[in-house]
Amino acid sequence: MLFRRLLGIFILTLGFAASGLGPSPRAEEPVSNPPAIEAAADEKLPPALTEYKGRTIAQTMHYLGAPWLTRENREREEECATLLKNLGIKPGMTICDLGCGNGFYTVKLAELVGEKGKVLAVDIQPEMLQLLKEQAKEAKLTNITPILGSLVDPRLPAGKVDLILCVDVYHEFSHPVQMLAAIRAALAPGGRLALVEFRKEDPNVPIKELHKMSKEQIRKELEPNGYKLVEQFDKLPWQHVMFFEGIGEAEPTKPQLK
Repeated sequence: MLFRRLLGIFILTLGFAASGLGPSPRAEEPVSNPPAIEAAADEKLPPALTEYKGRTIAQTMHYLGAPWLTRENREREEECATLLKNLGIKPGMTICDLGCGNGFYTVKLAELVGEKGKVLAVDIQPEMLQLLKEQAKEAKLTNITPILGSLVDPRLPAGKVDLILCVDVYHEFSHPVQMLAAIRAALAPGGRLALVEFRKEDPNVPIKELHKMSKEQIRKELEPNGYKLVEQFDKLPWQHVMFFEGIGEAEPTKPQLK
């Protein structure tokens, strides 16, 4: 078993070398969307955006970059335990890890909500969900539900989710308006969306600008889409944490001239 795991890591490492990725793919040029992402989407989709409200949308992180999510120094760089302590998680909650990747946060969330709680782990790459399943099995967790989402819909139950956590993923949404509407519909009464994004305001955060967001930009995008900022946590070394609640329908969008 150990040999197979080491062999898998070696193969992924070769993949990084072939694609030009270093140990921190988000600090490099993003990899093009893999075919699996398109397969996860509905057949009929509105055109994907390359820009939204003045911000260039980043491409989705390829599943071959998944080892960066579980890198040894992530806790030291991002203080992930501090983030988890300040999300307001209680046993028995239903939480969504939206853009769960290989399950780095999913497993920790599942432990926090306990046996009576539930974690809905959403990703648009089936390869990521397979990696997540392996982690959940190894941790002997049975309260995780993997969900293959689409580019416009995380496919969550309506009005049932207490907390939707998006860690460094919102800036990659190719259809932000549709996704924000679907997220809002999934929130339970009093439920929150927690956005965690690398701080664009801080030039010392060693992440490529395309993968950063400012507080001003986040509010510029979420508030017209039916969200209200209700809380912030500013004590992580690299990231903003902003909590939003849904307050109604999005503002009407103006037709775009072709």
